[in-house]
Amino acid sequence: MRIILILFLLIALGAAFWWWRGSSRGPSMTDPLAIAEFRTRYAEPLSPKRPAAVFHLGHSLVGRDMPAMLSQLMGNRYNSQLGWGATLDQHWRNDVPGFGVENRPPAFRAAREAVGSGEYDAIVFTEMVELKDAIRYHDSARALADWAGLARASRPDARLYLYETWHRLDDAAGWLQRLDSDLETLWIDQVLRPAMTRPEVGTIYVIPAGQVMAELVRRIEAGEVPGLTRREDLFGLNADGTQDPIHINDIGAYVVALTHFAVLSGESPVGLPHELLRADGTMAKAPNADAARIIQQVVWEVVRGFPMSGLAQ
Repeated sequence: MRIILILFLLIALGAAFWWWRGSSRGPSMTDPLAIAEFRTRYAEPLSPKRPAAVFHLGHSLVGRDMPAMLSQLMGNRYNSQLGWGATLDQHWRNDVPGFGVENRPPAFRAAREAVGSGEYDAIVFTEMVELKDAIRYHDSARALADWAGLARASRPDARLYLYETWHRLDDAAGWLQRLDSDLETLWIDQVLRPAMTRPEVGTIYVIPAGQVMAELVRRIEAGEVPGLTRREDLFGLNADGTQDPIHINDIGAYVVALTHFAVLSGESPVGLPHELLRADGTMAKAPNADAARIIQQVVWEVVRGFPMSGLAQ
């Protein structure tokens, strides 16, 4: 009987501790914003406006070259903090793998200082891939809410964005299939809606790069994009010459930079330059002019048909 009583007390104390821990961190991240209210947040589009300064927080699917290309397209200044497959929570805790290798001047700026400075019109966050693991083990929604709260405290009118990326080309569930399913079930239902439950977070818009990549790949593999024939044409190679299944090449970076441009500025990317420089000042490999025009059109079609981009539909 005494043992049972002791066990009961231990369970009660444990439950009380976890209740206190959750209440001290604000609203539960397991209770997402109701879907009707969530959709209402995006009913009124943002006014088109090119941000003068952008901060990027993430990992190698942000990379160094994509923000540099975006800056050439949009005319913005930018800074970033990156890591090796880093989660938003690892950035929050200053425990970023690959920190010393990935962050170099002049692009690098410490994330807490940057996000809390109020100096950026737009701040772009992204989460680790595998996204399921980030959600399960790294409390993605809570970390996104923490970063958004820090940004709002210093600059309430800053526009905040979640950059939707992609998974490995060799994913067992299928690359296109996961892009079709993960947007709603993971990015929105398990990251964005729970984060937006906290009142200080406000509305976080979405840069649907994964959706753009999926639509573009469908066009490429249908033979509609001159000079590109397969999805691997958007991805790089490893040091030994084998296919890199996750990291994009120059053309992939161009696609993602165009997507960022369209969402952040609210302007069509059709007609923008397609020959750009990498972050190190060397010339990036560019799609041919016909392919670039189709890529730009695909980006604009996808972004304009995506309410959470903040653009008029």
